Amino acid sequence: MDNKKVLATVGGREVTEQDFNLLLNSLDPQRAMQFNSEEGRKQLLQELVSQELFYLDAVKNGLDKDEIYMQEARRMQDNILKQFAIHNLLKDIKVSEGDLLNYYNEHKDMFKEPESVKASHILVDDEAKAEEIAKEISDGLAFEEAATKYSNCPSNAQGGDLGYFTKGRMVPEFEAAAFNMKAGEVSAPVKTQFGYHIIKVVDKKEESIKAFDEVKSQLSQQLMAMKQQETYLNRVDELKKEYEVKINE
Repeated sequence: MDNKKVLATVGGREVTEQDFNLLLNSLDPQRAMQFNSEEGRKQLLQELVSQELFYLDAVKNGLDKDEIYMQEARRMQDNILKQFAIHNLLKDIKVSEGDLLNYYNEHKDMFKEPESVKASHILVDDEAKAEEIAKEISDGLAFEEAATKYSNCPSNAQGGDLGYFTKGRMVPEFEAAAFNMKAGEVSAPVKTQFGYHIIKVVDKKEESIKAFDEVKSQLSQQLMAMKQQETYLNRVDELKKEYEVKINE
């Protein structure tokens, strides 16, 4: 798309495709969708034409010389220059593959995956019922089928599946049992504040360190932010030596 394409001329002033796109991109995404049609584009272009008319009328009536306007314009210009200066300072900062790898190797504790357990359970209100169900499972009833048939927990719809969880996510009695079992093992009834659970450990994952490739993208963003912050603060310190700063308490 040609950003220089002239879409309209108002009093000799050109309205370009770039002007149109800037206005469109400034809108909330949901509102911008309303203009994603030929009719919508016409409406948005008419809005740009209207703004140009107000601009021409303002200049004609000398509003561009109004002191309040000039103060506000200077303030906006100052803010734009500040942001441009910061952008200019930070734009060439890069993070190399070596930087990422060094940081990863020196901070591996940050990328630890704690030990986790994948378990299913059956929850009932009394111990006798739990013992009966445990015997049925021992006699050959599939755990998932028993969970669907007997469990009071909403997880019964998934055959009792609770997915993977780490320590601190479950009540202490349930957690202690699950983390002390082996994969494939089914527990005797375990009492908690919710009732009696029969637990099946489906899988276990030992504590591990995430692979470099898994965290590379996240780490790149993190290191970039750290480098930018360091560069910014160092430059502020340099400028403070060059220009006097007084803070009124």
